[in-house]
Amino acid sequence: MYQVQLPVDDRPATSFEYSALEYSAVIEVLKAYCDGLYRCDTALLAQVFHESAQYFTASSGELLHLDMNAYFPIVDRRISPESSGEAYGFSIDSIEFVGDVTAIAQMRSSLFAKDYIDLLALLKIDGQWQIISKVFHYTNHQN
Repeated sequence: MYQVQLPVDDRPATSFEYSALEYSAVIEVLKAYCDGLYRCDTALLAQVFHESAQYFTASSGELLHLDMNAYFPIVDRRISPESSGEAYGFSIDSIEFVGDVTAIAQMRSSLFAKDYIDLLALLKIDGQWQIISKVFHYTNHQN
């Protein structure tokens, strides 16, 4: 597994007292998400995305909204950043727990000559944290 840059553990106080175990569980989901994107591994992505997850961006000027049945075939057709020798560049900016079973993560990455900011909503369903929505913005690399 590659190294994901993690945020400093300066989590803000909230009314929900989450444990280090829950924090670690979310970190593991986010690491697997990064590995799945880097390898274009939809089997791994299917483990971290809930089957009803939704994917949104409007970075091109128009709304793009996909479910996982539409998104995964796109990923399958890509040449992975790993196989093309791209650097593994992912970082977690923040994780905020907003309840016992709800968290929001903000991440950054650089893939396919673009810089991305991802906002990932996670839910804990049947004891497992999964991404339920991905909203993101991208810009082209500045040379």
